[in-house]
Amino acid sequence: MTKLYMELAMSEFAEPADRYFDFARVECGLAENSIESYERDLRSFVQFLGSGRPAASVTGNDIVGYIGWLADRGLEPKSRARMFVSLRCFFRFCHVEKIINSDPTQYADCPRVWRHLPFDLPPDDVDLLLQAENGTDAMDVRNRAILEMFYATGARVSEVCRLEDEDVDLAERTVRLFGKGNRQRMTPLGLSSIEALENYLLRRRELEGLAGLSGGRLFLSRTGRGLVRESVFRVVKAAALKAGISRNVYPHRLRHSFATHMLEGGANLRAVQTLLGHVYLDTTEIYTHVHRPHLTEAFTNFHPRA
Repeated sequence: MTKLYMELAMSEFAEPADRYFDFARVECGLAENSIESYERDLRSFVQFLGSGRPAASVTGNDIVGYIGWLADRGLEPKSRARMFVSLRCFFRFCHVEKIINSDPTQYADCPRVWRHLPFDLPPDDVDLLLQAENGTDAMDVRNRAILEMFYATGARVSEVCRLEDEDVDLAERTVRLFGKGNRQRMTPLGLSSIEALENYLLRRRELEGLAGLSGGRLFLSRTGRGLVRESVFRVVKAAALKAGISRNVYPHRLRHSFATHMLEGGANLRAVQTLLGHVYLDTTEIYTHVHRPHLTEAFTNFHPRA
């Protein structure tokens, strides 16, 4: 039980929160990071309400007042929208389970968020990034394999961190990724990423000195443990520094680059949706708006009055 959840357990929301988080964890398969985020958002709402208010007493006015309270505290629209969605999921569950008679979020509007276009790295910068880790040390070889994995698959950082040996099939040139909600997808691997992985696996024994600490993970730290998100971020940022790339480079930017470059190369939008592990196509469609020069070129070449 987390500290956040312990604080919730002392409120009138204890029982419905307990049932809701069990449902989210077991039935929906949400990751612990997501569970903790929902716990944090619900705790914030409970603090706003004050002690002694059960879930059944919450009204639409309470929800609207809470969103305004968050705005007064200086929270960005994106954060307010996320916290509203957390409450909506919780109260919908409570309504379906007949814990409450009506859903107080039903008629409340979610804070509007401007949709930012994703920024990708130009292909030349990606080449520089991948070539930056060209050393022969075991750590350099591992870092090159991590970078190749990101750009070859468009994987999220959490998906790369949880990779295990059995998820990679070099003979079939595929990798199995576990996305949000523990959804699985098989993604092809290119020759460059396979070569990097083979080189890493030959040198990985040098990182396995402390037996039993890896947890079966593919990518290991210097002490033989499975890599965590923060370590992977440092790997990507260090490679960008070595490559002399002035842009802010992080794992998700490589995911954006993967998607954008695939579409620029002529890939089908639904194929990219599958490779990214998006549930809805409109999530992937944002990448079709990124490169305006391609739209201009298409218009100039094909419109009868261009």
